[in-house]
Amino acid sequence: MKLTHIDSINAAELDIYIRYTENQLRNRLDPANALFIAESPNVIRTALDSGLEPVSLLCAKNQLEEAEDIIKRMGDIPIYVVDHSIISKITGFALTRGVHSAMRRPKPRTPDEVLRGAKRIAVLENTVDSVNLSSIFRSAAALNIDAILLSPSCSDPLVRRCVRVSMGTVFQIPWAYFEDELYENGIKELHSHGFKSVAMALSKNSVWIDDEALKREEKLAIILGTESEGLKEATIDACDFVAKIPMYNSVDSLNVASASTLAFWELRLK
Repeated sequence: MKLTHIDSINAAELDIYIRYTENQLRNRLDPANALFIAESPNVIRTALDSGLEPVSLLCAKNQLEEAEDIIKRMGDIPIYVVDHSIISKITGFALTRGVHSAMRRPKPRTPDEVLRGAKRIAVLENTVDSVNLSSIFRSAAALNIDAILLSPSCSDPLVRRCVRVSMGTVFQIPWAYFEDELYENGIKELHSHGFKSVAMALSKNSVWIDDEALKREEKLAIILGTESEGLKEATIDACDFVAKIPMYNSVDSLNVASASTLAFWELRLK
């Protein structure tokens, strides 16, 4: 392997890691060359284990030993070595694991592909906060959710922050975007695959999340809404069930990531 030592944050080799925006990395005009950034050894290992292709590796000098197994898996790609102080400037904070990899974005899946063989899935409408999105992915992986589907306006699961906070679970859970809004054709597509849908929402028709009718469904899609307004009324009306989490002390709702964890646990396929 060939290590290239870089001593300036202005080096062109670091453009991908420092100066490219998420839109530039995603490269919508040339999807075959679209990239994302994976940070930390464990996240990079998970990406490699998931079959994703690295383009280059950036490693702090004091992390070379810890990253030895990763470097051996990189093949014939550029490996840049920098002082830890440069890594800190790249990430904007001092406490960083010091290993980053630019990787090719995988070919997008279709809803039809991720629904095949699935029994329990999460469906997200307008979830735009990358931290919430990454937390939902992590809970989905931990609680055996088979797939995640997203409305067109949801955040990108492969943005840098989402990849990092999810601890790489965005590589482990199959996901895809609907082409249309849920209330237009998304729920219909779920029905065409044999799924019943449950909207997580407060309404007069809501049942408690531990309702036995929900648990008996062989194929169930758990629908979660945006952070501020929840699900659209049209989406709720299109669903087969509406469920709520019982709460106390005059609290009327939970953060969408917290709500997803409770829903995934309660409605898991046993």
